Amino acid sequence: MPYGLDNRGRPIFLISTMAMHTHNLRADSRASLLVTQPDTNGDPLGASRVTLMGNVLTIPEPEVPEARKLYLARYANSQYWVDFEDFSFYGMDVVDVYYVGGFGVMGWVSAAEYDGSQPDPLADSMAEIIQHMNADHKDALILLAQVFARIDSREVTMTAVDRLGFHVRVKTKDGMRGARIAFLREVTNPEETRKVLVEMVQQARSQV
Repeated sequence: MPYGLDNRGRPIFLISTMAMHTHNLRADSRASLLVTQPDTNGDPLGASRVTLMGNVLTIPEPEVPEARKLYLARYANSQYWVDFEDFSFYGMDVVDVYYVGGFGVMGWVSAAEYDGSQPDPLADSMAEIIQHMNADHKDALILLAQVFARIDSREVTMTAVDRLGFHVRVKTKDGMRGARIAFLREVTNPEETRKVLVEMVQQARSQV
């Protein structure tokens, strides 16, 4: 369902008393939220996704104005019903996180690690970077997988990218594989990402 996020990455929901969610949460506050990568290129198993697990409770009245502001910043159309009496804001207190980066890339993240993390600087440009690499630099991805992941492949698709590296889905003669390739150094914006990828391709060509 639609969700906002507070400054600690905790989900915020706007739920009507008529919704089944409300009845379920009043009976048992435990819930999970599955968040998937927006563009999966028709292959959901190869896309990144994360499941947040925790307790979803009504947000205390003093905290509602801030929750309202954060939620409407993401869902402006909700302003037409956000103040109806049968709607209330709920927040999830995250207790566990399970992340899947694609084929063969997965693991648990503790609540403390999640709470102490910061948004990745490439979050808003990730889709554009992935689309560009997969459309215009297919040969470079095959080369990067060969040198940095040590996987000989026929086809490589970038599935996710962040400040420290990227995930790829690799098609080999033995089937599909997933791999994580680290950048040479941490990046903070798309331009730095482009420069590092160019350096990595040049380095890979010198080693082949």
